[in-house]
Amino acid sequence: MKSVEAGAKKKRYRRNVRNAMLMTIGVAGIISIAAIAPNMFKILGRSGALARLKYQTKGILTRLKMRGEIEYIERDGNRYARLTKRGEEVLATERQKISLIKGRPRKWDRRYRLVMFDVPEKRKKTRDQLRYQMQDVGFLRIQDSAWIYPYDCEEFIALLKADLHIGKDVLYTVVEEIENDAQIRKHFNLPID
Repeated sequence: MKSVEAGAKKKRYRRNVRNAMLMTIGVAGIISIAAIAPNMFKILGRSGALARLKYQTKGILTRLKMRGEIEYIERDGNRYARLTKRGEEVLATERQKISLIKGRPRKWDRRYRLVMFDVPEKRKKTRDQLRYQMQDVGFLRIQDSAWIYPYDCEEFIALLKADLHIGKDVLYTVVEEIENDAQIRKHFNLPID
């Protein structure tokens, strides 16, 4: 039986490599596929790490293409990858996620951000994706469809709503006070009055 930790680590690694690939293409605007062409590996040799990198890169590009996040174009006999509109949306969401995780303010403004949603059962995968994204950033689940975060995350939620096409099903609120919030404050390492 596969370890849960090993599975989670593998998913994180794939997500990080995927995000790095998206960001590289996003920054460059367009990137040559020649960087992963078989000829390059003939020149550089076939070390184990290099062969593994080639395999992973091709797989990631294939998945990004299948998801509609990149497209291939031909110029002067060379193949290039560039972000699609969908890829740009995903990249914007990932950048916002990183800024939420890394850019927490030093001082808490003493307000909670409560995100509530009611996504229909027929869109269960979308609902699960929303939960996963919020959990990944660090939101705390206080009920099945109610999640809380102590810092401004309105832009992130707006991007998620647009990305998942669930605008009317998600409600973002700023809450001044919650009764018995000691557990919430403890979870986020906030000052306890």
